[in-house]
Amino acid sequence: MGDHHFDSISATYDDPEKQARAQEIADAIRTRAGLTGRERLLEYGAGTGLVSQALAELVGTVTLADTSSGMREVARSKVASGDLPASTTIWDLDLTEQAPPQETFDLIVTSLVLHHIQDLGPVLAGFRSLLAPGGQLAVADLDSEDGSFHAHLHDFDGHDGFDRDGLAAQLEQAGFVDIRVGDCSTVVKNGTTFPVFLALARR
Repeated sequence: MGDHHFDSISATYDDPEKQARAQEIADAIRTRAGLTGRERLLEYGAGTGLVSQALAELVGTVTLADTSSGMREVARSKVASGDLPASTTIWDLDLTEQAPPQETFDLIVTSLVLHHIQDLGPVLAGFRSLLAPGGQLAVADLDSEDGSFHAHLHDFDGHDGFDRDGLAAQLEQAGFVDIRVGDCSTVVKNGTTFPVFLALARR
């Protein structure tokens, strides 16, 4: 599924359901990650930056990374309007194809992103490289499902959610420690409720 899909929905992406889910994910991160208020935050696959919006007052600095130009444009408009901090940095970054930048962060967040990525290996390695020692990765994503979540997208080639133990094993193989996975939120689509977990791991 290419960036054109996300470009096409970027202007209307921030509906009330997504805003509420982003707040639930941010609340779970706040509760479970032990934030100090000084964290350098990177949201990868940030879209319009909804989770970062909800975390902005709880961290030090915000960097958003997304491959969709439409999503990045909406994020820039939020910076201009004050919905995101004026110091927010916005990157065009694809860790499946690019080396990670020479910067480090204390917290990396992804929200319903990893299931779009066929090969998680380079991305998880990129996350570990981008984290300062002791930094945390927070992954919010779908539990394993039967494929109906993306049935409307004929070119979807990602994962039908994740088995929690399987993802934890992948995080461990990528060098992460202190891996914790728990319930977080839900997505309701076409009358079906899909559970969303939060996996936390430390470099």
